[in-house]
Formats: sequence, C-alpha cells, structure tokens
Amino acid sequence: MVSDMHGELLLGITEWIQIYRNTLEWLGFWSLITFVGTLVIVPFLVVRVSDDYFLAENPKDRLFRSQHPAIRYVLLILKNVLGVMFVLVGFALLFLPGQGLITIFIGFMLMDFPRKRALELRIIRQTSILKSINWMRARARRPPLRLPRRKKSR
Repeated sequence: MVSDMHGELLLGITEWIQIYRNTLEWLGFWSLITFVGTLVIVPFLVVRVSDDYFLAENPKDRLFRSQHPAIRYVLLILKNVLGVMFVLVGFALLFLPGQGLITIFIGFMLMDFPRKRALELRIIRQTSILKSINWMRARARRPPLRLPRRKKSR
C-alpha cells in the first residue's frame, strides 16, 4: 500500500515534469545566466563604488547634475528601472544559486526613494554583507567601504 502511494507520487511528479519540461528548461537556463551574470556584474559594480559613498551627505545623482534636465530625468528613470531589475533578480537569487543579498543591495543603491540612506546603512552594516563587499574590494586593490558612526541611542 505504501509502495503504491510512492509509485503514484513518482508517476505524478514525472508527468508534471513532462508537462512543464519547456518551462523548467527555460528556468534552468535563466538560473545559469543570472548566476554567471552576478558573478561578473556584482563584483564589477561593488569595486566601483567610492569608499566614502556612505559618508557623503547626499551622493545622489552626482553623475547627472551637469546634464540637460530632460536628459537627467531620462537617466534617472533608467537608473531606477535598472535598480528595480537588480532587486528582482537578487530576490530570485535568494532561492537560486548566486549572490542574492548583494544584488538586492546594489539595486537599492541605484534606486531613489524616501529613507533610502537608512535602508542602505542597515543592509551594509550586516556583517556578512560588509565582509563580502570589502573582500571583493580588497581583491581589486580598492579600499574598504567607510561607514558613518552609529548614532548613540538615548
């Protein structure tokens, strides 16, 4: 009786795999692409962040200030869309192989939203994330990120 249940379960799983074979192949392909992509893109971006990024009062949009306002807004929209894409891929990488938390963090750094700085500092102060980022930076011979001192609570 138990072996019949296992047999039916195995048959059901096999049928499900056959039905969704195309979808599973695409998911596997994109999982591999995002894994390899994050292995290349994430370190590339992490080492290019200035070591005083978190010390600056308002580092937002330094690159776009000299642009014409119309171009600046288009670039800001594209930067935010790219940030959302990084967050979504990072979320998927929490369940797939890859650097999910760091990818999410890069997405947040690209986006503009209220209280962004507080969220960035909360994430970067996670020991595992800061260690991983500074390890990548050290391998690229870049100085570690400098963080502002925590405000003392009363």
